[in-house]
Amino acid sequence: MSQSKREQVVSHLRYIRQELREMHTGVLDDGLLPEGGEIRGVMAQLEALLELLEGKGKAKTKQDPS
Repeated sequence: MSQSKREQVVSHLRYIRQELREMHTGVLDDGLLPEGGEIRGVMAQLEALLELLEGKGKAKTKQDPS
């Protein structure tokens, strides 16, 4: 993995870790679940990280037909 790609991955992981820590703190301290938008934001960051690691365009996901 190239150095710049590694740095991008590290940056994405740090951001995701911080977001998850904030959500966890909110659950523990306030007993509040994170808002849907917050969760979608973290999921989008995880998808971006996956795309970066795979070196492809947007990853396509299968949707459950049920």
